[in-house]
Amino acid sequence: MNSHLMAILMLLTPLSAVAAPDSDRFANTQIDATPLRAGLYMLTGSGGNIGVSTGPDGVLLVDDQFAPLAEKIQAKLNTLVDGEGTPKLLINTHYHGDHTGGNAIFGQHATLMSHHNVRQQMHRQDPDNLAALPVLTFGEGVDLHFNGLTVEVRHLGVGHTDGDAVVWFKEANVLHTGDLFFHDRFPYIDQDHGGTVRGYLARVETLLTWTNDQTQIIPGHGDLATRDDLIRFAEMIRTSLSWAEALAGQPKAQWQQQGLPTELKSWSWAFIDEGRWIDTLWREMQ
Repeated sequence: MNSHLMAILMLLTPLSAVAAPDSDRFANTQIDATPLRAGLYMLTGSGGNIGVSTGPDGVLLVDDQFAPLAEKIQAKLNTLVDGEGTPKLLINTHYHGDHTGGNAIFGQHATLMSHHNVRQQMHRQDPDNLAALPVLTFGEGVDLHFNGLTVEVRHLGVGHTDGDAVVWFKEANVLHTGDLFFHDRFPYIDQDHGGTVRGYLARVETLLTWTNDQTQIIPGHGDLATRDDLIRFAEMIRTSLSWAEALAGQPKAQWQQQGLPTELKSWSWAFIDEGRWIDTLWREMQ
C-alpha cells in the first residue's frame, strides 16, 4: 500500500491512536518542499498537503499530517529558515487526522487555530487528547497579518465537512484549499460529519471567483494546481450531480449497474473509486 493511500485510509483514526507503534508505517516517508512565492512553500509527505509561510514574524503552518511525521516536518522547516523553524501559528483546515495529527506536538509552541466545529469534532473523536485541540476558533473566518501578508482564513459553509477552512495568502496569490479540492481525483466527502456534494460544489465555485491564471493552489491532496485544474474539478462535480439527479429515486444497485459516464471514469483512484463515488452521489439524493 502506498503512503498516500495509507494516509487517506487513516482519515478518521483518533489522533491518540496514531502513536509510537505506528511510526514504522512512516519510516520511509520523505517530506518534500515545493517553493511557491517568496517565503511560501507546499510540503508533501503522507497525508494532507501542508502550507508554510516563513519570514520575519516566524513560521505559519496550514495543517500538519500525522504525529509520527512531526519530527521530519520540523526538520524540513528548519532547512527552509536556515536554522530554527518552530511554527508560531498552525491552522487546521478541518478535523481529519491526516491534517491534524501533529497538533499535540506542534501545539507545544504554536497557537492552534480552526473553525469552531473542528475543535468539537476532534474532541468528540478523541476526548482525552486535549493537547491537540485548537485554542483559537472562529466562525466565518479571521484575518491574520503575518510575514508581510494578509492571510484570510475563511469558512465558506459545509462542504467536505462541517468545519472546513480555506487559507488565502492574498498578496502572494496562493490558496490552500484543504480537502475542498482533490487534484485530478474524486473527492472524499465526509457525509457523516456535515459534508454534502452540493455544498462542496458551491464552495469550489466560490474559490474560483477568488482565483486567476496566476494563482498557485495547494490542494488537500495531489500536486500543486492551477485555476484550470480547479475549473475541471468543478465541472466533474457538476457532471456527477447531473448524472445523479437523472437517476434519483432509483435503487442504488441500478446506479452501480449503469456506472458513471465515460468522461468521469478517469477521476477514480484507490480510495474513492467509481463505486464509492456513486455511493456518495446516491446518498446525496436521498
